[in-house]
Amino acid sequence: MFASPHPLVIAHRGASGYLPEHTLAAKAMAYAQGADYLEQDLVLTRDDHLLVLHDHFLDRVTDVATQFPARAREDGRFYAIDFDLAEIRQLRVTELFERRQGRVEPVFPARFPLWTSRFELHTFEEEIEFIQGLNRSTGRKVGLYPEIKVPWFHRRAGKAISERVLQVLWDYGYQTPEAGVFLQCFDPLELERIHRELMPNLGMRLPTVQLIAPTDWEETWCPDGQGDWQPYDYDWMLAPGGMARIADYAEAIGPWLPMVVGEDSSPGHLQLTALVADAHRAGLAVHPYTLRRDQLPGYARDFNDLLDIFYRQAGVDGLFTDFPDLAVAYLRARWPLGASGAQNESAPPT
Repeated sequence: MFASPHPLVIAHRGASGYLPEHTLAAKAMAYAQGADYLEQDLVLTRDDHLLVLHDHFLDRVTDVATQFPARAREDGRFYAIDFDLAEIRQLRVTELFERRQGRVEPVFPARFPLWTSRFELHTFEEEIEFIQGLNRSTGRKVGLYPEIKVPWFHRRAGKAISERVLQVLWDYGYQTPEAGVFLQCFDPLELERIHRELMPNLGMRLPTVQLIAPTDWEETWCPDGQGDWQPYDYDWMLAPGGMARIADYAEAIGPWLPMVVGEDSSPGHLQLTALVADAHRAGLAVHPYTLRRDQLPGYARDFNDLLDIFYRQAGVDGLFTDFPDLAVAYLRARWPLGASGAQNESAPPT
């Protein structure tokens, strides 16, 4: 298992509780707040640039519908894969929003105001250079936590996103477990291919993370053997023996919060699942997603209580949060080595 002297703080899309997600401003704030790892969700543009963007469509965080109204597909969405990078650079980025009854409303009303200031999308290479530059100027060693988004979707479009991601990591010196990268994906078929084929072909060995979603989210699709596609069934991962199977091709798992703490829990009456113990027995680290101060589950009295439930009571090895500063403060008060940044004073994970 990839160990650390303290539990990890993984900045979910940057300090996205304070600034629009996946902007360099949000990454700079997360870095300054002491996160151990910064997350990068990756999709491909039409001209094969890796874009740091959570969804494989553009219309929930940009003004693409205003600037390119004729470019929507039949489902009404604007897909990154239909745009060149030069076109995407024209877009204005804002806080995550939804359209409800013809109105644009923020998903998190108390966060950064919609359409204020100026933010843009950027490439994977640009973010790597940004983080490496900060590592050099600060002497820290903050890592990358890239997610290969919907490889099945890119594959159907004839694009080899996994190969592209690995090549960029190789080019920037991320080739071994000590480099400071966790590579995550929801698609187990692709993650196993990365582990068994793609990384060995490049002479790379990076720790991989199997993200786990409820099957009804339809996060991953796969061929059904009869010429059609169907949602991937994740249920085997949570069944007896599932963690041992995952350990054949991954070093960690990224489960949804209710897979660790049951949704029927209440304050003082937690229903911890067996997932963390099962994963640890299989040699897997556990990094659940996503802890949010403004989206507390009913069993947590406040955000510090939520952090305590997952870090101390559930015993996870790290977690994704939109509020990395609060997780850092929690850990600094409770771990002898301090919190995020302590890994830089010790040996890399082994």
